[in-house]
Amino acid sequence: MKTASSPKTFSFCFKYSFLHVLFIILYFLSNAAKSNGFDPIIQLPSSGLSRNSSRQKTVVLNIDKFGAKGDGIADDSKILQDVWKVACSVSSSPAKIVIPSGNSYLVNPTNFGGPCKSNVTLRISGTVVAPRDPEVWDAFDALKWLYFHDVNDLTVEGGGVINGMGEKWWDQSCKRNKSHPCTNAPRAITFHKCNNLKIRDITLVDSQKNHMVFTNCRHVAASRLRVIAPSDSPNTDGVHISESTQVQLKDATIATGDDCVSIVSNSTRISISNVICGPVHGISIGSLGKSNSSAMVHDIVVDGVTLFDTENGVRIKTWQGGSGYAQKIIFQNILMHNVSHPIIIDQYYCDSSSPCANQTSAVSIDSISFRNIRGTSATEEAITLSCSESHPCKRLYLEDIELVSLSGNTKSFCWEAYGRSSGMIHPPSCLLSAENVSPQHQVRVNKTAE
Repeated sequence: MKTASSPKTFSFCFKYSFLHVLFIILYFLSNAAKSNGFDPIIQLPSSGLSRNSSRQKTVVLNIDKFGAKGDGIADDSKILQDVWKVACSVSSSPAKIVIPSGNSYLVNPTNFGGPCKSNVTLRISGTVVAPRDPEVWDAFDALKWLYFHDVNDLTVEGGGVINGMGEKWWDQSCKRNKSHPCTNAPRAITFHKCNNLKIRDITLVDSQKNHMVFTNCRHVAASRLRVIAPSDSPNTDGVHISESTQVQLKDATIATGDDCVSIVSNSTRISISNVICGPVHGISIGSLGKSNSSAMVHDIVVDGVTLFDTENGVRIKTWQGGSGYAQKIIFQNILMHNVSHPIIIDQYYCDSSSPCANQTSAVSIDSISFRNIRGTSATEEAITLSCSESHPCKRLYLEDIELVSLSGNTKSFCWEAYGRSSGMIHPPSCLLSAENVSPQHQVRVNKTAE
């Protein structure tokens, strides 16, 4: 049965629909401007707003439509921060900020604060670059570049590039030039007190210091990351995790001047899987206990990792004089190629130009497993377990280890290291057997939904 429609009826419906949509847009602009103190005529052009056709409509904010230049020269920081505030103010729908491909956006140190009223997605498809000259940072917080804090339900994605332009920072480092003072450099992207994070399909290059940092975060899923910096760039950790819980990093390629992944103070339920790491350092728990501090790290799983041409493989490092513990940690299914120190526990760590004082207190190390680790060692000492005399390492477990040298034999070194081994162990285990360990000590790592 057909229904006839007159031209007048069609015209009325069209006008009604158009006015209805226009009213919605104007209503949104008015409320967003009021909540953030913006002039809607200047800050919120209607051409910058769109809604997708998905069932749960998303407010899309393209920074080019708000006046971003994207030429790598003009400062786009204020526009990006203002668009962030608009996205955070949207309460009825998720919001998506788009940094489009094909352009390069110069961004000075910028604060992205929460809480946000709804889910926010930052889609970086283009390139975000930092100022080249460290002197530009004098007016800002020199320890942060892109700083996200107090945000829940945030997604950062898009296949784009975050470039820290770190070369001049590295030249000023005391680690490159002993005549320079040892000063801090900014971290590229920091997430502080952020929960339910998803970070995927992002490339980070040439960070001034650490590339991606999580502090005091919960429920983090980071995947398909590429992190790249020269091998002589100082302190450029790939992913640095501190005081966080339930963090999952997988499917990443990391080549920097420091640790590919570092896990420090008071972190728990961390999962690292399917990561390619190298060259330079390796994957580290620590350092822990510096300056007589307390640290608690537990329930960590590093599974399915390839390391090549690194100074260290899988490592736990603590300073003398610290307190707390590192326990229930599993390193398993790891392939190594030309790694100088494939397996290492060092309770005498000392990253200092002068010798560190001997101290009796230490971060205790307990229930650590190394399973199915194979490959080549660049040095003779493939396994080093150097533990504190006052706080020996307990319940260490080695299973199916095969680390060979291309130039000669490999060996193990143990000091105050207690535990047991099973399966083929090469080089032969040197663990003391006064303490026994169950190879199935439980490690709780809750999977984070993606």
